[in-house]
This record gives sequence, structure tokens and C-alpha cells, in this order.
Amino acid sequence: MPPSGKFSGQDPHGLVGARDAILEVAIGREVRACRSKLGITVADLAAAAGLSLGMLSKIENGMISPSLTTLQALSRALGVPITSFFTRYEEQREVVFVKAGEGLAIERRGTRNGHQYHLLGYTGNQTSRVVVEPYLITLTTESDVFPLFQHAGIEFLYMLEGEVVYRHADKRYAMSPGDSLFFDADAPHGPEVMVKFPIRFLSIISYGRGEE
Repeated sequence: MPPSGKFSGQDPHGLVGARDAILEVAIGREVRACRSKLGITVADLAAAAGLSLGMLSKIENGMISPSLTTLQALSRALGVPITSFFTRYEEQREVVFVKAGEGLAIERRGTRNGHQYHLLGYTGNQTSRVVVEPYLITLTTESDVFPLFQHAGIEFLYMLEGEVVYRHADKRYAMSPGDSLFFDADAPHGPEVMVKFPIRFLSIISYGRGEE
């Protein structure tokens, strides 16, 4: 017997069901956000909109598709246009796909000789308060050792190839493929000893916008 449910992998209508569920969740989140902004409880909003507590709870949790009449009642109770409930669903979501070997080669501020940075993704969304920069970093026999990088935010390293002794503040970590390091990037850090070449690791840097 094939698996049941609107998210069944073999269901030809699965995509439609998934889109409906996404819309339900988007509406629910927007209703909750509007309610929270007003500082009222679920019970307060339910009473103002003429809905049962259980019905409003299901709407906010994206469990049901509210009717147009219900959305009109909620819009009046919240003092917002009915179209505002669809804002999150209609927002364009950015995605960046980078084929192997096609990352953008760049020089970051403070880049040392022989440190090859390939940016694997970037979002131009200026409304986000957080910037995330994923890099593929390659070190060769021509690369400088430099354990004194410092910049705002936090950084995550994941070793892909080779071996290196990586320093963070006053501690050193012998890293080989599969090892990772997560740290405050404001402290001095960087490769201190190149052990086995070639060295490649993934570096994900995150910081608040304007904190570069």
C-alpha cells in the first residue's frame, strides 16, 4: 500500500499539497507576528475576531487553511489589511547555486600571500541583520603561515583535505579531514603550521551587518 498523506513522495499532487501547507504556515506566522506586535494573547484575539481559541491556535500553527471570512475577521481585529497575511508567502527567497570549481575567487581584507579564497555564496538582501560568507580556502607550499587574522563575528572551519595546526588565541589545534573548529573571530587566529599539502578547508564567517 502506498504511503498516505499529502506529502507522499509518489503523490502526483504532492507539490500542490506542499504549497498549500507552506501558505498555511506563512499565514499562521503572520497572524502570530501581528498579534505579538499588539501585545495581546491568543484568547484576546480569538474573542475580538469571534473565533474559538482552538481554531485560532490551529491557524497560528499552520494546521488549517482559514476561510476568507475568517481572514477578514482577523484583519479587522488586528487592524491590518488582509493582504498582509500573505506577505511571508509572496516574499522572494534568495538561493545561490555554485558548481564545483566555480566559486568566485576574491581577496578578503587581510588576505595573506598564497591564501586562495573562493566565495561559495552571497546574498544581496540588505534587510538581513546578519551576513554569512561561506569560503573554500586553499593553502599550498607558497602560502604564508599567519595565525593573526582578526575580524568581527564568528567563524566555523571544516577540514576537507591535508593537515594543519590552526591557532586561535593562545591555543593550537591539529586539524585533519573531518575536524572542525568554531570560534570567536575577534581573537587572533589562523594557520600556524602547514603539516600536509594540499590543504583545503571550508570557512563560514558570520557577522552583524556593518560590523566588518
